[in-house]
Amino acid sequence: MTMTGTLTRADLAESLHREVGLSRADSSKIVEQILAEMCGALSGGENVKISGFGTFVLRDKGERVGRNPKTGIEVPIAPRRVLTFRASQMMRERIVGATDPRA
Repeated sequence: MTMTGTLTRADLAESLHREVGLSRADSSKIVEQILAEMCGALSGGENVKISGFGTFVLRDKGERVGRNPKTGIEVPIAPRRVLTFRASQMMRERIVGATDPRA
């Protein structure tokens, strides 16, 4: 993982290379194929569930009325599709039990 605390595609590919022993090119290709498959499923309206990790869920939000906080004028907010992530119980337990690596 990088020093900023963000896990990147390159980090995933490098971990796959180290742990499984695939070449860096093959590791990178596998990571890209997995992400492309997930994106394709989500684009097609499917939810993506990864056991022990979590679920990516598409939700359709209807039109609603919002308010400009600066002017107070009401404006319509168009209907849209949003992507949400819900961590599995196992993932939540891992996160709660993890110690801060910066400490």
